[in-house]
Order: sequence, then C-alpha cells, then structure tokens
Amino acid sequence: MSKYDQKIIGTMGKQEKLLIQILNGQSDANINFHDLLSLMNGLGFDKRVSGSHHILRKEGILEKINLQKEGNKVKPYQIRQVRNIILKYKLGVKSNG
Repeated sequence: MSKYDQKIIGTMGKQEKLLIQILNGQSDANINFHDLLSLMNGLGFDKRVSGSHHILRKEGILEKINLQKEGNKVKPYQIRQVRNIILKYKLGVKSNG
C-alpha cells in the first residue's frame, strides 16, 4: 500500500473502512458484530431482535439479513451474505448526480 493510499484510508470514517474490509473479502472471520450493526444501520437497515438473532430489513431489499454473534464477531458466512447484498443492490455507493 502506498503512502497515498494510507493517507486516503486514514481520512476515512470507521464505517467506510469497514465497508471496504467487507468488500475486500479477506477478513470475513474478523468483523466486529457491533461495528457491522452500526454500518448496516448507516446503510438504512432496520433491526429487530428475536432471541440471539438480529434481523435486518430495508425497504427495496428482498433479502433479510439474519446475524448472530460468535464471541464479539460475526460468523464468516453471514459476512459473505452481507457482501453479496451490498454488491447486488450497490449499497454504500455514492452517485455523482
């Protein structure tokens, strides 16, 4: 990573860094549960809790996301599901228009 890349990443917010980490797909087993909930809230998802299940829904998104903690992390297969939804619906992409 160049010094320029490091400088750009250094100016990003926590949610932007987490979004990049998820989209990168190389640390699915190392995503903090509460950080992911915060990111998904920032992307407009509503949360309801049923027992240990945190169910996330968003208008216009057909799939629901069901998250469970594993320690203080999210289960890796759930990160893959989140990544697929983010990519499918182009969430977190800012348009220049």
